[in-house]
Amino acid sequence: MVAGAFPLAKLLTLGARQLSRPLAARIKAGARASPFFRTYICLPPAQLYHWVEMRAKMRLMGFRGATVKPLNEEAAAELGAELLGEAIVFGVGGLCLYLEYARQAGQARRREDEQAAALRELAERLERLQGELDAVAARLGGGHAPGHAPSGPGHAPAAAANGAGHAPDGSHCTAAASGHAPAGPSHAPPR
Repeated sequence: MVAGAFPLAKLLTLGARQLSRPLAARIKAGARASPFFRTYICLPPAQLYHWVEMRAKMRLMGFRGATVKPLNEEAAAELGAELLGEAIVFGVGGLCLYLEYARQAGQARRREDEQAAALRELAERLERLQGELDAVAARLGGGHAPGHAPSGPGHAPAAAANGAGHAPDGSHCTAAASGHAPAGPSHAPPR
C-alpha cells in the first residue's frame, strides 16, 4: 500500500464529514422556512420518532394503554429538522465508510490478482525448466528416467558395471575417489 494514500483518504473522509455538518445546518434552516419541506419532509419523521420514543418510555415505566399526544407543529418541525441534519451527517459518514471499504477491497483484489499472476508465471517457468531438464537428461543419459542425473564416476550403476568397487583399469577405488565407503575388509584402501 502506498504510504501517503491511507492518511489522505482518512483526511478526505474527515473533511467530508465536517463539511456535512454545515450542509445539514443549511438544510435545517431551509426546512424551517419552506412550508412544503416542513409539512411533508420534517413533520412525519418527527411525529413518528416522538411516538416511538414516548411509547418506549411509557412501557419502561409500566404504562401500557396510554395514548401518545402528538407534538405541536413548531416542535415537530424543529425535531424533524434535527433528525434530517443528523441523517445527512450519518449518511455522509456511512458513504465515506463504504468508499473506504471498497477502496481497500479493490486493493486486496489487485494484490491477489498480482499474486495469482506471479504464481502462474512461476508454474509456467517450472514446466519449461522441467521440459529442458528432461531434454538434457535424454541427450546425456540414454536410458535413464527423466529427472534423474546420468551415471558417472562415483555412482552405483557405474561401479556395478565395472565390478563392485573396482576402477575401469582394474585397481581398487578408494572411498574418496568413488564417493562410496568400501564394503567389507577386502576393500581396505591401499597403503
